[in-house]
Amino acid sequence: MASISKAEKAFIQSSLLSDPPLRADGRGLIDFRTIALESGIAPIANGSARVSIGRNAQDGGGGTEVVAAAKLEVESVGEGEGVDGGRVACSVSCSPTAYPLLSPNALDDLQHDMTSILNATLSHPTIRPTNLGIIPGMKSWLLNLDIIVFSDAGNIFDAIFMAARAALWDTKVPITKSVQYRAKKGETQAMDVDTDETALGGSALDTRQAIQVADFELPDYWDEGEPLDGRQAWPVCLTLNLLPTLHFLDATLQEEASVPLKLLVFYSFPSDATPLLRGMRLLGTGVLDLTQVKSLLKDGEKYARNVWVALEGKLKDEDFRRNQKARERFLNR
Repeated sequence: MASISKAEKAFIQSSLLSDPPLRADGRGLIDFRTIALESGIAPIANGSARVSIGRNAQDGGGGTEVVAAAKLEVESVGEGEGVDGGRVACSVSCSPTAYPLLSPNALDDLQHDMTSILNATLSHPTIRPTNLGIIPGMKSWLLNLDIIVFSDAGNIFDAIFMAARAALWDTKVPITKSVQYRAKKGETQAMDVDTDETALGGSALDTRQAIQVADFELPDYWDEGEPLDGRQAWPVCLTLNLLPTLHFLDATLQEEASVPLKLLVFYSFPSDATPLLRGMRLLGTGVLDLTQVKSLLKDGEKYARNVWVALEGKLKDEDFRRNQKARERFLNR
């Protein structure tokens, strides 16, 4: 977060409102800085990604940098916050070096605000992956999505949602196999039987009470499995920075400090359906009337689709790169 003087603020605003609009780095109003994405950066996570926006090409410094990691853990349904079918829990942490001017309390408030926006969007039941269940009514996967902000040079929410989507795309859910342990009442020996076995039904003439406890096993290694369902449902964030007569994208810290309002829109683009607006947030001091909101949502959908298409292509390239490297390691063993 940048602190600028009134003169600097007036200069930036007048430059943006000039004809043609002028930005310090020469970009147009709807141009993004260079975006770099890398997936699979955390070996012990089920899925991970790093996103940087506006990093200096010469020395690799500067810019906004965000790392996301997804980790699966088993939880019991009905105990604590566990729900049947699994759930997603998101959190955002900020490195103190990313916001050196903020006090610890102010940094905590910022982290809470970011977590609230991310969690409200990605943890919604309507976009919950369908393959997070393990044993119906008993066990399910809890998907913890942790975001760390290492540096903020502007446009932090777009970077957070890009990293989150990339980490979820990279996440593999281990395949589970249900197992039942069956023992007759009074017997000390237990026999484990696959749930596919028909012997679980027992004889119709057997009146002895059976004690059954369901569990599961993992045929795969912890880092293997199937991708999360519902990849097309995870939204991207598009931040519209608003001045009285225009809006612009991918603001730097100084530009963010010069605008009174920011509108965050969250869009997903299913391949077999119309674009879906997953939510929106208005940040700052000011008001918008309904006509302005409708116009901004229309423009935001167009810009978000461009981000979506570019991100989708990059994620598929990352999948191909990692699969190729895995094949090469296998052949060179």
